[in-house]
Amino acid sequence: MAFAAIVFAGGRASRLGGVDKVMIEVDGRTLLERSLNAVSGADPIVVVGPRRVIRAEVVWVREDPPGAGPVAALAAGVAALDAVDLPGEAHVAVLAGDLIGITADTVPRLRSTLDEKPAVAGAVLVDGEGYVQWMHGVWRLDALRNAGQGRSLKSVLGALPHVTVVERAGESADVDTPDDLRC
Repeated sequence: MAFAAIVFAGGRASRLGGVDKVMIEVDGRTLLERSLNAVSGADPIVVVGPRRVIRAEVVWVREDPPGAGPVAALAAGVAALDAVDLPGEAHVAVLAGDLIGITADTVPRLRSTLDEKPAVAGAVLVDGEGYVQWMHGVWRLDALRNAGQGRSLKSVLGALPHVTVVERAGESADVDTPDDLRC
């Protein structure tokens, strides 16, 4: 099965004093590297946000206008994938670039769940409090291509048929504030 990824690496990090959040190092790896490692094997990996110096080979794109948010970032990522001629049934991981808790098993587990449920468009993590984590999912490319418009990822992706996968302890953790860095 073809497998690609879209990783969101924009945002203003206003709660972190404007620090380039995805480039914060934790245990010797940047947050962006953690997200990219979670989608190893994806081809291509599209990173939506300002270009940075990293070791991974990725396709860089920007949302239009820059800073417009996750819905615009998703549209930019899907447009970049359309330029590669992937089949509609391809799996596409959609991840935030600030995932501190993601593991090497997270995306394969979501992909496996999606394979088991042919009637759904995506598989998404749900955290321990029951909140769906829209930037921790794997979707069929055709579903993303045909997703409607909306003001939030919840309104766009939530309208697609999906299944939730309960996180393993802390797996959906991301970084929004300095306290989130205290793992």
